Amino acid sequence: MADVHDAVRGKGFADRFADFCAAVVRRLPFGLSRLVAPSFLGFALINGFTFGVDLLLLTLLRGWLGLPVWLAITLAYGVAFGLSFVLNRSMNFRSHAPVGRQAVLYVIAIVINYLAFLLGVGAGLAALGVDYRLSRLIAGACEGVFMYSVMRWVVFAKSGSEFEVEAAGEPDFAHVRAAGVEDADGSVGGPARAAEEAQ
Repeated sequence: MADVHDAVRGKGFADRFADFCAAVVRRLPFGLSRLVAPSFLGFALINGFTFGVDLLLLTLLRGWLGLPVWLAITLAYGVAFGLSFVLNRSMNFRSHAPVGRQAVLYVIAIVINYLAFLLGVGAGLAALGVDYRLSRLIAGACEGVFMYSVMRWVVFAKSGSEFEVEAAGEPDFAHVRAAGVEDADGSVGGPARAAEEAQ
């Protein structure tokens, strides 16, 4: 149990954010804790924040500076998605893989997202007379599903060397549980988990 406390005390902000998401997911009702991954909640929180940044910039660029809708959407989108990449990589998916390949995959994903949802849905609805803020909200719902899927299973997919068990609602203390377990016949983490529950 001391190992667990030592691990928690040494945690950085990214680890605390991941633990917060796992704790919230564990408390979801109606069996949702078995269906919702902590990284989905993390993605929703981070991208909710960056979406707010996107809307704020869009309003400033279009409403105050009077830029064309397509240019205002593009500039706000670029800033928000750059911020989303950094925050999701460091805080949500906590990836330590080389950033170059991930950045290339991410750029490909946002280009597809930009063409399909931002210009296709967002600017398309605005051209049909829908308020540009409402059209951006509708496009945002579509892009959220697409981007989470791409980030989890493509951009930040775990390689064999950094694969971590990502059970829904359960923080990653696998490295702590395994420490000092000498009985190779039992399941890794089983004896340590029993000891944790006893204390």
